Formats: sequence, C-alpha cells, structure tokens
Amino acid sequence: MDHEEIIPNQDILVHNGMIIKIRKTGRIHPGKNAVVIEAKGKYIIPGLAEMHAHVPPTEDENEIQRQLNLFLLHGITTIRGMLGHPKHLVVRAKVLNKELPGPRFYTSGPSFNGNSVKSAEEGKEMVRKQKQDGYDFLKIHPGLTRENFDAVAEQAMISDIELAGHVPFDVGIWRATETRYATIDHLDGFLEGITPGIQNIAANDAGLFGIFLTDKIDTTQFNRLAKALRQNHIWLVPTQALAERWMSPLVKPEDLMKAEGMQYIPAATANQWANAKRNFMSTPKYDSAQAVRYLELRRRLIKFLHENSVGILLGSDAPQVFNVPGISTHQELEYLVQAGISPYFALASGTVNVGFFFNNNTGIIREGKRADFLVLDKNPLENISNTRSIWGIMSGHYWLGNDYRIKMLKSLEVHP
Repeated sequence: MDHEEIIPNQDILVHNGMIIKIRKTGRIHPGKNAVVIEAKGKYIIPGLAEMHAHVPPTEDENEIQRQLNLFLLHGITTIRGMLGHPKHLVVRAKVLNKELPGPRFYTSGPSFNGNSVKSAEEGKEMVRKQKQDGYDFLKIHPGLTRENFDAVAEQAMISDIELAGHVPFDVGIWRATETRYATIDHLDGFLEGITPGIQNIAANDAGLFGIFLTDKIDTTQFNRLAKALRQNHIWLVPTQALAERWMSPLVKPEDLMKAEGMQYIPAATANQWANAKRNFMSTPKYDSAQAVRYLELRRRLIKFLHENSVGILLGSDAPQVFNVPGISTHQELEYLVQAGISPYFALASGTVNVGFFFNNNTGIIREGKRADFLVLDKNPLENISNTRSIWGIMSGHYWLGNDYRIKMLKSLEVHP
C-alpha cells in the first residue's frame, strides 16, 4: 500500500501473528508443521480499519464480543471505539493477550458532553481520570460550552492525550483546529465554520452536521479549511455512509429495513433506526431537495480535502442508523469512491493511513509487520466493491477460512 501496484505470484509466511517472509511463489520452505493455504488466483490486501465504531457500552462481555465478531468476520481487523466503557478496557486487554479473537481495539472513554461536563474543573478531572485509566483518546460530543471545552483541551495537552469526534457548536471548527484533536469526524463543524454570519445562527437552525446551511456556505473557504486541518495534522473521518443512509430522501426506511446485513440487527434496534430516519425527515426545516444538494456538497468537500492533502481515515459510524458493523465499512469505501476518490486511495484510508495515524505496524503487508490481511476473490482496484469478496481473513494469530467465516456469520443472525 505504498503505491498502486499489483505484485503477482507471492508467498507469505506467517508465524506467531507476524509476517516473517514474503517471497516469489515457491521460494519459501516453511517446514513440515506449517499450514499451507493455497490462494492461487486470489488478491491480498491489508485488513481494513473501522475508525468510527461503536462497541456496546455494557458490562455484558458476550454482547461486546458479538459486535467485535461482526466487524472481524467482515474483514475489519482494527477498530476505534468512539464511546467507551470500563469493560472495553478489559476486552481490549483480552484481545491483545490473545484470550479472545477480535480486531485490534482502540477505545475512547465515556464522552465529554454538555451533560457529563458541568464545569471547567470537572472537565479537567475527567481528562486526568481517563488518562490514568488507560483509554486511548478522549471522545468529544456536542453540548460542551466554550469555557468547559477549553479546560478539557488544556488538560488534554498536559496529560498527553488527544481529542476526537464532534466539534461542539459553541466551540467551532477554527478553535477546534488549534487544539489536540487527532480526528474530526462526520465533517462536524466544517459547514458551520465556512458560513458567513454563523454567529447569528442558532445550533438548531444550522441542523445536524450543518445540513440547513447548505445554501449559505462560502465555498471559497474550502482552502482555508484544508489548510487549518493540514497544518494542525488533524485527520478526517467522514462517516459519509451515515449521512447518505440517514439523511437522504432517496432511500426509504422500509427499504433499508430489508437491506444487506439487517439479519444481524435486533428488530427493536432496526425499528429505532427507521424511526430516527423518519423523524429526521419530518422536522419542519428538512427539505428533500436541499438534502440532496447537501449530500453532494459533502462529496465535493471530501474530494477537495483529499486533493489538498488532508488525511482521510475510513469510518462509517457503525452501528448507527442502518450502518451494520463490518458491512458499512465496505459501504463507506464505496461512498468515498462515489465522492471522486480513486479505489486505491479509498483503500489507503482504511489501511496504510491507519498505520500512519497510530504510528504502528498495521495497514501494510510487509516482513516484520502484524499479519492482518484479507484474501479476496476479486481485485478491489478494479472495483472497490470487490473488498466484499472475502475468501479468508488473517487476523494476527487467527486464520478465518471462508467456510468457518460463513458458519460464524450465520450464528450471529438474530432473524432470517
């Protein structure tokens, strides 16, 4: 994944969860006890990452494991959990210690929002506590006042832990880019920041992710936005799948209820998602034509930021409104390509870019790196949807062949 090229006829030797050798086919002699997997005619790519995942905030380890399995069995070998819980630290350790199979798991702590942070000192103490507990980053949600956000951002710098997630309306994108944000997700705050007179507009009038500002923004400020993100080394996690499926008038809730992957979603959750979409589309300010223009605007902005060297990370916000864990990550790749990003760079957002972001050995296939890769039936550089053609998954110490994978997926269905 350092450049766009197919390297044919290769053998990969894996031992103890790591890639030991890569050689031309026939030049590796693995030994009599090796398991040989014949993948002639297949394609191998690094395992994918879901950089905006939601793992159930519950003490029920079985439910957490079920969600992790859904990601892993769809080829997601790394996830970043965006709404943490103390139990997630326990599960993260078990995955790391090979006590449980699962994707490599990074997690925030419980979110910083208007309800959880009532004062500046309370926010600082929450930062200190989450750093001490061992969470990987801090999740920012809407509702923080500017004063409380500034206190959190100041303590995050002192405690050496990064922020990620939303941009509170009272904070705004320009203040956010000055702080220790690692990623800004959903394009949150972007449209608000390039809308003239935003100081005279209430948050409710701007709408979710600025949808009601669609016809007010100043597109000449795209450059300023790209520069601020680039200079402050802030990555973008677009979650375009969430916007396309939740906010679009072109996709009906009834159709999404029958869409791919809904067999894994309990009926009560599916009904909640359908109601969330219906309720959003029935708000007084919602306009179908405007929503179509808004989604096209998001696509233009994502492409512009990519072309202006803002790093993009793959994330779909699963499980949220009709985003099924694992499946929606592949759909997010498709939405990135629809926005005008090439299949290669879309793949990079979920592989090599993630390795750069975490500064670790993930996202590439190279000797000495972790053995996280997918074996595909078809070439995803020809069609990004081919990332779905999974024939096998290597996740560290675990090989998940297709027969086993299909059997396990069947066991996770909650209804036909």
